[in-house]
Amino acid sequence: MEVADLKDKTAIVGVGTTPFSTLHKTCDPRRNAYSLGIEAFENALEDCGLRREEIDGVIVSRIPSYTRICVSAGIKNPRLTNVLEGSGRMSGIALQYAAMAVHAGMASVVACVYGNNGRSAGASYGGEPGIIDSYNAPFGMTSPGASVALMWQRHMHEYGTNPEDLGALAISQRKFASLNPNAVMRTPITMDEYIKARYVCYPLRLYDYCLINDGGVCFIVTSAERAKDCKKQPVYIMATAQAASHTPYYHVSDYNWGAMELVARQVYNMAGVGPEDIDCAQIYDNFLPTVMFSLEGYGFCPKGESGRWIRGGRVELGGELPINTSGGHCSESYMQGWALHTEAVRQLRGECGERQVQGCELVQYICSSPICTSHILRR
Repeated sequence: MEVADLKDKTAIVGVGTTPFSTLHKTCDPRRNAYSLGIEAFENALEDCGLRREEIDGVIVSRIPSYTRICVSAGIKNPRLTNVLEGSGRMSGIALQYAAMAVHAGMASVVACVYGNNGRSAGASYGGEPGIIDSYNAPFGMTSPGASVALMWQRHMHEYGTNPEDLGALAISQRKFASLNPNAVMRTPITMDEYIKARYVCYPLRLYDYCLINDGGVCFIVTSAERAKDCKKQPVYIMATAQAASHTPYYHVSDYNWGAMELVARQVYNMAGVGPEDIDCAQIYDNFLPTVMFSLEGYGFCPKGESGRWIRGGRVELGGELPINTSGGHCSESYMQGWALHTEAVRQLRGECGERQVQGCELVQYICSSPICTSHILRR
């Protein structure tokens, strides 16, 4: 089977999320990844109008047991079950696995479920004993944030990008979050506030880092034919691809461009569109420099030019390419790419209220990491 056979053969028919902002303020220790995932699943089920008996595939991430999720959700005898690790790159992979399974006939309706109680559990995403080694730890390289900081330092040296470039992106995403009732951080920020914020790992500041919060996300995938009978307008998967950039460390000297260029060629060729056709982009932003690297790796702007390219409102509402219209990981919530997928679907359905991108017909999801993934979705 050629990969191109996947074009428009499957669709996302339901999405569900939990509250993010209220959970951030009043974390309930009784809630865990399972209860958050189940809540999101129930919301997605209601969103698409399907019955739970019709779900015959389940893929979970950051949730330890698919068995417990299936039992709790009342899903009996699924034809496909799997659990993915809890890293953020898995959100794009989950959608790919679901689409491939549906197209291959391994399942007819697949629910992809994610739950994260990182804030209540006290997660720090840095310095955990399990990831520290004697080669990196003495130099402060104890988290992906330190690696991305090193990559951004190199980018500034090579191309002349500067802190104000990242600041413009942080301000833009916070503007979107201010229009999103479910965003954790809704108060607008100024460039002065951005520059004066404390460093977390030089040269990255507080606003360059993702949040740590609780929440759950679910999206439901089925065939394009079956999607026509669902409750909401289907969102078709025009193209999807992945490529890895595996090195001993998270940081790489080419900013993951090599893997991204492979993925870009596949998704644009499969979909029959180019970067200039994309109406808005949801770009994985565990740290804001990854958005810059992605814009360059996927050909939205020349290499080294992302800092200058995003200026002048280009990535804001009404601009040429609105980016992370929910507020992204740094302002809406850190659901490790999962909520970016639901935002893409809601934008294509026209459900985003004040932050809605007018005439939105094509959305691209991009994740730059040791496994780079991208999809092009259409209404």
